[in-house]
Parts: sequence; C-alpha cells; structure tokens
Amino acid sequence: MRFRKIHGAGNDFVLLTDLGPADKREWPKEAERLCARRTGIGADGLVISSRVSDEPTVLEVDCFNADGSVATMCGNALRCAAWAAQCDQGFRTMQLRMAGVLHEATVDTDSVWVTAEVGAIQPRVLQTIINGRPTWFDSAHTGTEHVVAVVDDVDAIHAEVVGRVVRHHKNVAPIGTNVNFVQRLGRQALKIRTYERGVEAETLSCGSGAVAAVVVATMRGLVAKREVTVHNRAGEPLTVRPHHDRPERAAWVGGPVTQTFEGVFA
Repeated sequence: MRFRKIHGAGNDFVLLTDLGPADKREWPKEAERLCARRTGIGADGLVISSRVSDEPTVLEVDCFNADGSVATMCGNALRCAAWAAQCDQGFRTMQLRMAGVLHEATVDTDSVWVTAEVGAIQPRVLQTIINGRPTWFDSAHTGTEHVVAVVDDVDAIHAEVVGRVVRHHKNVAPIGTNVNFVQRLGRQALKIRTYERGVEAETLSCGSGAVAAVVVATMRGLVAKREVTVHNRAGEPLTVRPHHDRPERAAWVGGPVTQTFEGVFA
C-alpha cells in the first residue's frame, strides 16, 4: 500500500488515495500508529481520499487526527486531497465530501483552494488568564469548533499550555474545541497560532482555524470583509476570502501544498 507524506502550509498528513475493497482497516488505530512522530511516519493526521463520482468529480475524504479521532472538517487535509487528485487524474476543479458536507475545490498553479462552511459565531464564550491578563475568546464554527482570542503578540503566548487549558474549558464541554490566538498585522493581514484538538498540540497551520480567525477579526472590525492573508508558524501564509455566491455562509481558504515524499507500508 503506497502513501504520500504531504503538507498544506505546514499542516502535515499521511495521504492514501483510491484504496481497494481489500484495504479496509481499523483506521483510527492506524492513524495513531502512522502519525506517531517517533515510531511512525509522523503527521498531524491520516487522510483517505477516494473518487466516488466522475461527472461531476466528487471525492470522499476521511480525516483521522493523530489521536485517532475523526475530523469533521480539515481545510488543509481537503487541500492536500485536491492537490493529489490534480496530480494523479488532472482534475482542476472538484467537490470534496468530508463528514457528509460537500466542499468546492480549485487547484491553481501555486495554490489549492477549498471552501469552508461558516456557522454560528458567539462572542465572549470563555475567559482565561494569559500572561497575567484576562483574555476573552469568541467562538466560530467553520465546519468544526474553534475559539479565537485577539491578542497583542501571539509570539508571547505559550500556545500549548494555554491551548490545552482552553481546549478542555467547561464552557466548551463535552467535546472541547480548537484554540486560536490571533494578532492583527496590517489592514488585511493577521498572524495566528493554533492548538488543535485531536492532535493535542500546536500545529504549524490550520485551514479551518484561519477561516475562524478571519470571521472573528471581521466581526471585531480588525479587517474588512474581503481577502485576508493569515500568517502561520510554518511561514507559508494562507489566504481567506468570502465565497462570491454565499459570502455570509462560506469562505475560500487557499495556499500552498507540498509533497515531501512517497513510500510503501511495511
């Protein structure tokens, strides 16, 4: 069984495509084994992509986090799956279905774009102390649960320590949340750090988190409702822009995808 090691702006995955009927496994357990940084391939998640329709082109994409849990939305996993479909079959536009939700995808020369659904936004869902200062988090649902705190300097925050506390906060029980710290950099630019539920660590990039950051920053008046550049820990920014047909309900998130190597399972 061949695999790709691939990352979307630093958010890395083990990617399997078009598996046969004989390739059924206990994928949550496989995700834990394969994603282990020291004893496995090492990744934030395991992604399985299968083509289920040709006209229109539709891919079924399953994403398992490093702890074996199922991701209901992962923008970078969708972008990686779209990149692989373009590489293998030549598709430039397609639909991707993850956890029952259809997403649009477009592959350009230097960027891969997918759509994220934008749901409920709740200001001031929870508060915690960061570096001695009370800090509020707003929540934004972008296919999965996110909370966002606007701070003066994201680099001054111990993202893993604070993220772990907020991820398990009683106000987001029982399933918890992804945690984002966002700093305004300019008129249409943000800087982000994200602690991801399921990975249980800070990741270098998060597609749905970038969308959540832009949604909250727009609500707070930090950016205008147009294209925003979101700088991440990987140094490979994502771009978020409103969906032309559904600007209040969906957004596009785009950026680079890189394949680092291919291999065969032992």
